[in-house]
Amino acid sequence: MSGSMSPGKALAIAMAAAFCLLAQTADEDAKALPEGSGREVTGRVCINCHDSSNFRKLRLDRDEWEREVGLMVDNGAKATDDELAAVVDYLVENFGPTSKIHVNTAPIGEIKAVLGLTAAQAVAVVDYRQANGLFKTWQDLLKVPQMDAQKIEAKKDLLAF
Repeated sequence: MSGSMSPGKALAIAMAAAFCLLAQTADEDAKALPEGSGREVTGRVCINCHDSSNFRKLRLDRDEWEREVGLMVDNGAKATDDELAAVVDYLVENFGPTSKIHVNTAPIGEIKAVLGLTAAQAVAVVDYRQANGLFKTWQDLLKVPQMDAQKIEAKKDLLAF
């Protein structure tokens, strides 16, 4: 026996490893969602198909979220009517038109879209957060290199820590 692996077996192992990595990433993505009723079901139903950046950067009203969730179901999302209602409620509460951005867990896309920052500034926020720890006040964001103080101050009421 030469110790080499058949191409089929190597492919199966690679696919299993990729699936495990995706499952771990999805679990971490779900854990980064804001606390609240419906968080678990939203993570399970939504992040099963896509990561949370698809919806975290949006700020939609109830009708718009109901439409989006309906499209998810049309595309194969599996959930009961009660679970879908919980998902919509969670999305409206945490990603509605007046919802705050949780700057200590928000990904780059959400920071960029909600705060109106450039991609470089949003990356700088995440890099600073990872290097220096969690932000405690909106003024802490002003310590981030390249930060636009006027944009942060204008959006300070949308920030949650």
